[in-house]
Formats: sequence, structure tokens, C-alpha cells
Amino acid sequence: MTSFHENMMRRALSLARKGIGKTSPNPAVGCVIVREGVVVGEGWHRKAGTPHAEAHALREAGSLARGADVYVTLEPCSHFGRTPPCADALVAAGVARVFVGMVDPNPKVCGKGIARLEAVGIQVITGMLGKECRLINDPFVKHVSTGLPFLTLKSALTLDGKTATALGDSRWITNEKSRRYVHQLRAAVDAVMVGVGTLLADNPELTVRHVKGKNPLRIIVDSSLRMPNQSRVLGDDLAHGTIVATTSDDQERIGFLETRGVQVIRCASDGGRVDLRDLMERLGARGIQSILLEGGSELAGAALRQKLVDKFILFYAPIFLGGADGIGLFGGKSVERMERAFRLETVRVRRFGGDVMIEAYPEEACSRD
Repeated sequence: MTSFHENMMRRALSLARKGIGKTSPNPAVGCVIVREGVVVGEGWHRKAGTPHAEAHALREAGSLARGADVYVTLEPCSHFGRTPPCADALVAAGVARVFVGMVDPNPKVCGKGIARLEAVGIQVITGMLGKECRLINDPFVKHVSTGLPFLTLKSALTLDGKTATALGDSRWITNEKSRRYVHQLRAAVDAVMVGVGTLLADNPELTVRHVKGKNPLRIIVDSSLRMPNQSRVLGDDLAHGTIVATTSDDQERIGFLETRGVQVIRCASDGGRVDLRDLMERLGARGIQSILLEGGSELAGAALRQKLVDKFILFYAPIFLGGADGIGLFGGKSVERMERAFRLETVRVRRFGGDVMIEAYPEEACSRD
């Protein structure tokens, strides 16, 4: 793998990132076409149901695609969906080689696109920057492989590990730059999830406001249906995008919520609370691929212990609460021995003014790469 080939794949990755948050349930894909060392076409998948990255790049390259090299972050599709197969388009264009970042885990494609290209003599090189190509499509890979959503736990903490004071005050731990980035994260996921405790304490809207982007669905885990009628997520402009997960069979209360336009999901009970694994299965069956878990501590603790968290994004502000009280990141019982601690592999550390963001994955997930 020469530096030129790697640079072209990195260019394709950069294009793919433009589609993050816009292509679900499809993956974000970038494509670059090179003829005699010169880029002649490039494109990215912009929205589900519209032309794929390869189609945009081939249209830009035109006749110059014949005999060219193609760099694409994900295996070209080989089946008819809402758009024609990209593998067939590459064959018709007469390209010489195709560099593929990662094989598509979707059973409808997995290896078939590559086989289609190789059947007509097109050389296919796979695995170039494979880990980077997978990371940009973690939710797609998780969902198509397991049927479950990809769950990212996001939290803001003081340096002594608190997410709120003993009175529940959490506004604001982090600075405006950090909060703006959180809205970018919201715009990139299918749904944002909080527990009813967060709803009672903060009455959040859970929308995208500080950046341009779509509002995610809002998932409220409310086992006993305690959420007030005046909750912002039940407002006329938000209720139809709100899902409430519960174990309650209070038909009057459920009827009220459904009249507002809320979707109510009755889940299995785990000690009187919503069974999170059951909820994840139900949300995945609805096509929800990515969820940003924003609170609270009991919900976060349950998700951690059930090994449902796929990624952690933690913002640390340079402040202390300075005591033993206050609310920590995880509620519930902690492990008793250090050898059983939940271990992470840090992928990225980034600063937002005085705040520090740590982006990490569970260590066992990284060991499978």
C-alpha cells in the first residue's frame, strides 16, 4: 500500500464523513476515481434513496473512468434497492482496479459486489484503511450485523467525576464550545435517549439548536410513566418524534401520550424497570441504528453493566464539586475488585477551550478489530 493509494482512500473517507447523519439507514460512503495519477471524479452518498457515492463519482469522471482506479470506503453494492447496483455501474464504466476500504457486512452485499467486479477481470484490493472505514459507519455495521442500535454514552463531568450536584444541578458543567459539539453529535444520530429522572430535573427538548442539522428522535425511559404533561418533549412540535419506553400498563396514561402523538413501547421488566436489552431489540427492529445516551446515572449504570454501551464520549471540565456527595456518572452497584473494572481504549482526546473530551471504546470491542 503506497502513500498515494492511502492518500486517495483518506480523501474518500473525508468525502464519506460529509454524509454522516444524513444517510441512515444506509452507510456513509465516499468514492474517488483516479486516472493516471489525477483525480477525475469523486462523490459521496448524500441521503438515503439518492445516488450512491460511486454514481456521483462516475458521473463526474465520465469517459475518463475507463481504465481508472477507484477508491471506495465500502464494498460497492450488488443488489437493486432504491438505486441500481454500484458494482454493475463500475463494470459498465470499464474501471481497471477498485480499492475497497471494508467489505459490506450487509448479507445482501457481503462479498457479492467484489465477486461481481472480479468476475469481469477488475482487480479488487480490500482492507485499505479498514479500521477507519469501519469507524465512520459503526452504527450501520452494528445494526446490520446484530439488529441492535449502536449506543454512545455521552456525559459532562467535573474533574472529581460528578455529573450534577447533590441537588441535581448540572447547568452548566462544560463550556459553550463543548455544548455546541454535543449538538453536532445529536444531529448525527437517529435518536437521543434519557431517563425520566433527567426529564424531571432539566425538562430538556433534546433537539439540535446550536448547529444546522436534523432533530433526532427522542427516547424517554420512564418505567412508571412519571413524566409530567408539561414536558417539553410532549409539545406540539416535538411529541410526534418522541418515544416513551415503559413497563407500565396504565392504559389511561398510555392513551394520553398516544393522543399527543407519542409512540409508547411497553418493554419487559428488569426488577421493575425497563429491560434495556429488550428495549434495544425493539428499537433496532424499528430501524433505529444509532442512539446517543445522555442521562441519567441509573440508566447509564444499567447500560454499562449489561454491556450495551458501544462508545463513550466524556467531557471533563476544569472544576471540582469538592465533596463526597453529588451525582456520579453511573448509578447502581460498582465492581468490588479493580480486576473487574470496565476497561476502555481511548481513540481520541480533544480540547474544547478548557474542557477535555475523551472518546473511547470498550476494550473488548477493540480487541475484535
